Amino acid sequence: MGCLAIRPHYQKYDVAVRRSPIDGFGVFALEPVPRWQKIGEVRGESITVAEARRRAATLVRIMIVEVSHKTAVDLARSTDPMRFTNHSCQPNARLSVDEGRIEFYALRDIAVGEELTVNYGDTHHEGRLACRCGAPGCLGRL
Repeated sequence: MGCLAIRPHYQKYDVAVRRSPIDGFGVFALEPVPRWQKIGEVRGESITVAEARRRAATLVRIMIVEVSHKTAVDLARSTDPMRFTNHSCQPNARLSVDEGRIEFYALRDIAVGEELTVNYGDTHHEGRLACRCGAPGCLGRL
């Protein structure tokens, strides 16, 4: 009997989580993703920004997104594959916060097998973490 994978309704395109040449694990497209299309979302534990900053100060891997000046979402226990999206200084997708939802959209056509990346922008790393994206013009730090 085969295994049936069911993706949540908010995951619009099939992706796989596997080892990344950028860092740790990454998210890879299993089907073509057209430019400007929503790829999916991540969901996690809603916490205060103060708690997010307290947690971030103790972590090496930070999976926290601030969604407002008061609220953040900790993705550490999320089962959504998009939580493994790595940073790139030349990303192929963007992260968007819309009414508290953390969504990912393609910036250009994304091919099957390509790793999905976003520019993290300001991070809790505060320039202390080396960027490993390898993109032309890489800023070198997160």
